[in-house]
Amino acid sequence: MADGTEEAEGVLVLADPRAGTAAQALGIAERLGVPFRTVPLAWSPLAGLPLRWPTLAGLAAPVRQALRALPPGPRLVLSAGRRSAPVALWLRRHRGVRTVHCMRPGFGAARFDLLVLGRHDAPWAAPNLLPILGATHRVSAARLAAARAEWAGALAPLPRPRVALLLGGPARAVGLDPAPAAALGARVAGFAGAVLATTSRRTGRAATEALAAALAGVPHRLHRWGEAGPNPYLGFLAWADAVVVSGDSVSMISEALAGAAPVFIADLGASGVRQRRLHESLYAAGQARPVAAAPAPFARAPLDESGRVAAEIRARGLLVRAEG
Repeated sequence: MADGTEEAEGVLVLADPRAGTAAQALGIAERLGVPFRTVPLAWSPLAGLPLRWPTLAGLAAPVRQALRALPPGPRLVLSAGRRSAPVALWLRRHRGVRTVHCMRPGFGAARFDLLVLGRHDAPWAAPNLLPILGATHRVSAARLAAARAEWAGALAPLPRPRVALLLGGPARAVGLDPAPAAALGARVAGFAGAVLATTSRRTGRAATEALAAALAGVPHRLHRWGEAGPNPYLGFLAWADAVVVSGDSVSMISEALAGAAPVFIADLGASGVRQRRLHESLYAAGQARPVAAAPAPFARAPLDESGRVAAEIRARGLLVRAEG
């Protein structure tokens, strides 16, 4: 906190139903170190329309009512995704809050106090725009340190190099093709001492089982998406000597960069133009490399874009109560 300033009583986070999108706003809120309130969003049928003005029309009725009934307090709204942009700007107009938005809003870019865009989304130059590498998220150095302690008993005994394998899938399909999933698993098994593999909601059962078969002959831990018990995802990242991540997931690639392990990207055919631009931006910055048959380790510094955005919010005085 800057000397002589009074910070806001809190921050309001508009949490998109999609976990990866919500994590962009939540990750920034957590790094600000001030109290924040989360409003889970739910959409009405109108949310599918291009609502290009400040409005709550895209929200389901209970969420609209909750936002209209909010007590005074939060001075800053954090949002992410096109559908939440009209909501954030409605709060700016009617509640006088400051606004920080992640991803392209679809309209009204100049109305946000700070707009956070990945370099892979070809950001333009503007006073209120902050370009970042990848996307913001909730994986921090503190969370990785806690996960390393939590999962030491299960993961430390595994032979090195321990390679975390993060498998995603196409955004709008029934699942990942099993053949490339199995091929990637076999490739990673060829150079890993142990594989720490996890799948996602988009991977699908067939690709998950193909991966399991490919890893059967090597020491490994496989966490299937949705299975019961503690999720070892952060533990995998914390204990990995290297990370291999499928190129279709902006969220998983960005989270993998939070640690110091070298990151290798595997394009399994589910990556679109936007994801490939992300890959190229990370290669150019020395933060990642394409996966090879036997990838050579390389040095890189952990990437903390959520912390950088939080610092920018403070530097711009967006947490300081407006005078009057």
